[in-house]
Amino acid sequence: MNDADRISQAVAVARRYGGIDGAHHKQWVIDQMLRVLLCEQEYARLFLDTRGPNGEPDYYAPWDAGIAP
Repeated sequence: MNDADRISQAVAVARRYGGIDGAHHKQWVIDQMLRVLLCEQEYARLFLDTRGPNGEPDYYAPWDAGIAP
């Protein structure tokens, strides 16, 4: 899949589900968009490389994939 297709699919996810109320559903939308935009290895690495505001590992904000609407 090329970049334009991935972007188009991510936008489609946002348009279809982004307006559903509830923070846990919004988290799911963001997670699904990232899964479309990134390859599997990039997606996994994204959370290993997450850092806090001072560059330290962000142990207090583990990734939450949310709940599907």
